[in-house]
This record gives sequence, structure tokens and C-alpha cells, in this order.
Amino acid sequence: MKVLLLGATGLVGQSCLTHLLSSSVVNEVIAPTRRSLPVRDRKLYNVLVDFERLDEYPELFDADVILCCLGTTIKQAGSRAQFKKVDYEYCIEAAELGRARCAKAFLLVSAVGASAQSMVFYSRVKGKLETYLRALEYPVLSIYRPSLLLGDRQQNRLGEELGAKVMSLLNPLMVGSMTRYRSISADTVARAMVNECVQLDPSPKMAKVNLYTHQQIVKLADV
Repeated sequence: MKVLLLGATGLVGQSCLTHLLSSSVVNEVIAPTRRSLPVRDRKLYNVLVDFERLDEYPELFDADVILCCLGTTIKQAGSRAQFKKVDYEYCIEAAELGRARCAKAFLLVSAVGASAQSMVFYSRVKGKLETYLRALEYPVLSIYRPSLLLGDRQQNRLGEELGAKVMSLLNPLMVGSMTRYRSISADTVARAMVNECVQLDPSPKMAKVNLYTHQQIVKLADV
């Protein structure tokens, strides 16, 4: 299996890369990034790209499965426009290129609360992205909607560190439909994505959309 991993330098993407490289089912991982990865592996093809010109690298999208872990925050991006460029425009272009090259599946890291009708800008962008991807009719489209992601970040995000501490206290209180808002380890999300990736039906008979929130992600991660 050949896998294209987008966002390999991010929190979920780094873990996805580790698990993909250790999988006996995956024989090649294509990881386009802005800066070189510190990882060296015979299965890894790390190429530096300009995400503003993804269409100049169509050969990178000759993959069986695409894992899209691209994402930023409005604070990191500097503006809403820049945030939308990363979390929406880059993802859409990648999905279109993959569909044109007959990728069999597209697995996306979205976010809990994603909705094209949301009053919250962040959630609305995520929701509109999901809607667009559904229209592409991939043989398999899987959307992961985690809440607050836990893990060692390269950048110091004080707000998220405080949020993680609060969520560790609130998680046990979230039951029923509220479990979707529980914080979750980025590595758990990555394991779920890779587990699904390596078990995908290579020739599905009809388009299929999977939607995973907290409980489903945890269950899939433990397969």
C-alpha cells in the first residue's frame, strides 16, 4: 500500500508517520512538507513542496490512501484568511488532486462541532470542508472529529495547556452524547487512522462515508 500523508510535521501527523512506517502493510509513505523531516526510513519519501502550488506535484498524489492531518489555529496563521487557506483550501486542492489520480480513500482530521452552518468561524470552515469532500465522492471518505488534542507540541500554546488540565478533570463527567467533547491523545487519533488505512477494502463497490467521534476513534485505535 502506498500512502500520502499530509501534515506530517503536526501533532497527529507525526504519530501517523511513526505508525505508517512500522506497518508491514504499507510499503511507501509520501510526505510532502515545507521543511525536512528528521525521520529517515527506506519507506519514506519526504519531498519539500510549496503548498500554494500543490498542482505542480501531481505525481505525489499517485497513492492508494490519503491521510490529511493539515491544520493550524487562527493565532498561528495570523488571520482568518490564512487559517482558511491551510485548513480549507490546501485540503480541498489535495483532495481534488488525489481524486483525479484515483486514490481510493481520503481520511481527514476535522474537529468536534464541525458544521457548515456553525456560528463559530473555526467550526464553520471545518464543516464546509467536510461538505466539499463529500461531494467529491471518494470510494471511502473518513472524517475524524476529535475534541482537544493532547500531546507534546513543538510550539508553546498556553491556552491549550490550560485547556488540557481542565479537560482532564471534566472528561470523567462527560457521558452519553457529551463524550464526543472529551479530550483525546493525538496518538490515539493517529493509531485509529492508520488502523483504518491498512484495513481498507481496496475495491469498495460504492461510495462510503465514515464519521468518527471520540468513542469510535478510541475503539478503532485499539483494533
